Amino acid sequence: MKRYNIAVVGATGMVGNKFLEVLTEKQLPVDNYYLFASAKSAGKVINFMGKDHTVIELTDENVAKLEGKCDIALFSAGGATSKQYAPVFVKHGILVIDNSAQWRMDPDVPLVVPEVNPQDIDWNHGIIANPNCSTIQAMLPLKALNDAFGIKRVVYSTYQAVSGAGVAGYNDLLEGLKAFVNGTEYQTKKFPYQIANNCLPHIDIFMENGYTKEEMKMIWETKKILGDQSIKVTATTVRVPVLNSHSESINIEFKKPATKEGIIAALKTQEHIIIMDDPANNVYPMPILSTGHDEVFVGRIRMDDTVDSGCNLWVCADNIRKGAASNAVQIAEYMINNNKI
Repeated sequence: MKRYNIAVVGATGMVGNKFLEVLTEKQLPVDNYYLFASAKSAGKVINFMGKDHTVIELTDENVAKLEGKCDIALFSAGGATSKQYAPVFVKHGILVIDNSAQWRMDPDVPLVVPEVNPQDIDWNHGIIANPNCSTIQAMLPLKALNDAFGIKRVVYSTYQAVSGAGVAGYNDLLEGLKAFVNGTEYQTKKFPYQIANNCLPHIDIFMENGYTKEEMKMIWETKKILGDQSIKVTATTVRVPVLNSHSESINIEFKKPATKEGIIAALKTQEHIIIMDDPANNVYPMPILSTGHDEVFVGRIRMDDTVDSGCNLWVCADNIRKGAASNAVQIAEYMINNNKI
């Protein structure tokens, strides 16, 4: 089997660390890994795959040294870094799989969930975008149901964990809870208000239409990934005091008649979905169950009698694994296994 070399850009961040964890689990046919980060982290030594790796500063000169020596770069270093450096990697013959929002809606860049639209990988021009974490987990059930019944409309209500806001968001919850227990004050570093014992209907910036950018990402990305601009999509995204794993209530209106039995049968055809739907015995997805897994958990499946054909789903998934690192690594794995690179 052909052997490959992979770079990880943003290797010292929350998602970067998860890249390394998932790559260790996958054991892809890779000879060399190159770990990149900012000047602040350059020189740090990370033990990975049983070997000490010195973190390389992300500069044009250091990327140029990889020409002919690296096949894929996994990016999770923010949109500004991706905008500046993804084209540099591409110029030196390295395919970029980017976790930021920078390239997602670029019409020349595929937006890929491997279980849903792997065919879009074929038209890449050197960059493949990883969708937003909250979009990724919704795509698996929506793909199965769209194939079976045709989707007319989707209403998202999300309950998103603080890990989606990075280390600073994670710390805002932990330190805020400590302050609450101790009866002291804590000034948040990431969120505009305390997240401990609170919910914030505010993820990313507000747009002119009153939606947040996070909500618009879900709207735009759903249509792009499913390849159907006619699907009507709306969303409300909320940050909740949960450390990890996003939850979503998804209301779907279909074009064709559907039954609960038919919906469950369709969901069972989709790879990497775990159905947990036994409310009589309190069996349903929860963040504590999906954390640490790459599968998407689906439950609370019930018909929506307010429309001719529709249903409600409750969906949970690990936003740092499937919603970020694992999805990107799965794209690389798919390309390697199918000789796409």
